[in-house]
Amino acid sequence: MSETEMLETTEAKAPSVGTWKADTAHSNVNFTARYMMLSKVRGGFGRFDATIQVGETPEASSVAATIEAASIDTNNEMRDGHLKSPDFLDVERFPTLSFRSTKVERVGKRELRVSGDLTIRDVSRPVTLEVEFEGAGPDVRGNDRVAFSARTEIDREEFGITWNQALETGGVLVGRKIPIELDIQAIRRTAEQPA
Repeated sequence: MSETEMLETTEAKAPSVGTWKADTAHSNVNFTARYMMLSKVRGGFGRFDATIQVGETPEASSVAATIEAASIDTNNEMRDGHLKSPDFLDVERFPTLSFRSTKVERVGKRELRVSGDLTIRDVSRPVTLEVEFEGAGPDVRGNDRVAFSARTEIDREEFGITWNQALETGGVLVGRKIPIELDIQAIRRTAEQPA
């Protein structure tokens, strides 16, 4: 049985208090952008790091994450090059995106609302993640694992990403609103493990 299957069959007990680090091999940071007012372009970031501090209560917990901007991938080399350019992420000047929580609220049996500051191109804006706790359990190596999914939406122009082209038929080439979806598996850090 795989680690993912073990999580899916484990009861949704609360994760234990402590520090949890994202397992990037089993986590995803994805986004969607509207193209030509018609279709959707989907992409993600391949290199990122996230730390979850689980407190005695959800309200005492926190999240911090960093994403390597140049790891953006939409399965099209030319488009990815444009997204890395000064028109969009400007990865040479702004190599990372970051998120740091300011508030965690429990809003349901397995639902959380995580508010925080998202920084893109050195511009910080408040965002709210709607989070669902997916479950927890040991993997085949005895590591404690926890899984969360999360969603939010940002207006890219609020972060200074304003490049666009008008279409002859009306509208613009790239949509402003960018839905973001996260699937995070994290491993509990023990005293023996390096930070």
